[in-house]
Amino acid sequence: MSKSFLYRQRFGYGMGDFACNLIWQVISLYLLYFYTDVMKLDAASIATMFVVCRIIDGITDVLVGYAIDKTHTRWGKSRPWFLFGAIPFALSAFLAFTVPDISPEGKLAYAYATYIFLSFMYTVVNIPLASILPAMTDDMNERTVLATWRKFLAFLGATIVSATALSMVHYIGKGDEVLGFRVVMGVFGVIGTLCFFLTFALVRENNLQEGGKSVSLKEAVGSLAVNTPWKLFALNIMFMWTGFFIQSAALIYYYKYYVGSTYLTSLVATIMTMVPMVANLTVPFLAKRLGKRNLYSVSAALQLLGLVIIWLGDKSTGIIVAGAFISAAGYGVKESIYFSMQADPVDYGEWKTGVQAAGLLSSVNGFLGKVAQAVAGGLGGMLLAWGMYNAEAETQTADALLAIKAMYLYIPMVLLVCSIITMSFYKLDEQFPQIQADLAKRRGK
Repeated sequence: MSKSFLYRQRFGYGMGDFACNLIWQVISLYLLYFYTDVMKLDAASIATMFVVCRIIDGITDVLVGYAIDKTHTRWGKSRPWFLFGAIPFALSAFLAFTVPDISPEGKLAYAYATYIFLSFMYTVVNIPLASILPAMTDDMNERTVLATWRKFLAFLGATIVSATALSMVHYIGKGDEVLGFRVVMGVFGVIGTLCFFLTFALVRENNLQEGGKSVSLKEAVGSLAVNTPWKLFALNIMFMWTGFFIQSAALIYYYKYYVGSTYLTSLVATIMTMVPMVANLTVPFLAKRLGKRNLYSVSAALQLLGLVIIWLGDKSTGIIVAGAFISAAGYGVKESIYFSMQADPVDYGEWKTGVQAAGLLSSVNGFLGKVAQAVAGGLGGMLLAWGMYNAEAETQTADALLAIKAMYLYIPMVLLVCSIITMSFYKLDEQFPQIQADLAKRRGK
């Protein structure tokens, strides 16, 4: 493959996650706030909704992953899903951030319907970003480079949202957040659609393995049961993404109500996307020297250090910003190497069982991420309800502030420790060269 093709493919692959993050970052930062403060829904009801919707996601995610594995087109297995999922995904985001003029009960029902639609369409366009990676190359280093490009552009999309979304909402809505959020999501949806079309046009499934045995859904699921590296990776998904989602959801509450600075909300949100974008560029270099697992653990420890500094800094702007920079750097490296690691258990599973189930494995990973989001949303909603959080109040109760602080600092810190411990048992890096050699022989390469 020529260098020009490699760079086009890397850029195209990254643009898919750029598109996802134009929507995903708004969901991570503002969806809980949108439901409680804009749509005026009860926090406890929202907590229940997050859990119920994730049960539905559990079914749809696995079915989409299995459908990807069974897809056979002239474009490949994963690639067509970008083309046909782009427009419905944009529509689902627009509808989810629209407030209908109906009763409170009707609004809750509308939130259920649109959130389920949004979650399903996110599955349709995001799972292929993971399942396509093993099919793009079997080179471990190129997978890391592709994941780096993916996360660089993902962080760029997230940075654009963090730096501009709230300002756009206020400018467009002129005090009407209902109008502001609706228009902003419409704009991001259109841009995201065009980016997915670009991803479809530029990527290729050059390492697609079509000659494997056909297996049932039961056999494919069974192959995961003996995939030890994946099981450790899956457990870590719960720790990693629960911490991420609950902290992201708490950000606007923490700086508005605990620190007392709405300015820091946008500043820290921007730091948490811009710094990772730069730190992410070091991943190919560091991964070659430390290995993927070790780099993950070191970066998680750096992120933990940053959170400890924010905690010790309390309401000191300077210390908070310093801690945010350190935490963001660790997070950026950690997430980038995470997405590179995600492809490797696919090869282990094929080597161990003969079953190549990239779509199913990616969908289960995606589902676990959504379970983590539901746990974070449900736990966050329950903590806000326990603390008697009042969206109409200018100041919150001591219990509400404790709940917000637990969401933003205490829980993420504990989960980072759990993540580091879990990954200490992950040994695939040492096995991978031999696995690749064995698979190459089987494939006749």
